[in-house]
Amino acid sequence: MSGTRKSVRRKKERLGNRMALVGITFVVISLAVVVNFRGASLKEKDLAYQIKEENLAKELEEEKERAEKLEEERIYVQTKEYIEKVAKEKLGLVKPDEILLKPAQ
Repeated sequence: MSGTRKSVRRKKERLGNRMALVGITFVVISLAVVVNFRGASLKEKDLAYQIKEENLAKELEEEKERAEKLEEERIYVQTKEYIEKVAKEKLGLVKPDEILLKPAQ
């Protein structure tokens, strides 16, 4: 009887070992699938962030150029040349030594 008990015990141990091995294999495969899926979604997010970063870099460059133009405009507005131009165009003023010619109607 002790021989049959040992063989039954060995069969149960082997079955238990196989079940444990199958369980561990299932867990490892499940983890691999999850990691692969999450990795793919992270790659998509990374690509979207790279595109967004490129767009923001372009926008930043455009804003720097715009700021430079505005600075040039600010400096120009403070010049005597600009003041004279506005006075002639909008106010119709002329310098004392200028001759104003009007077209015949």
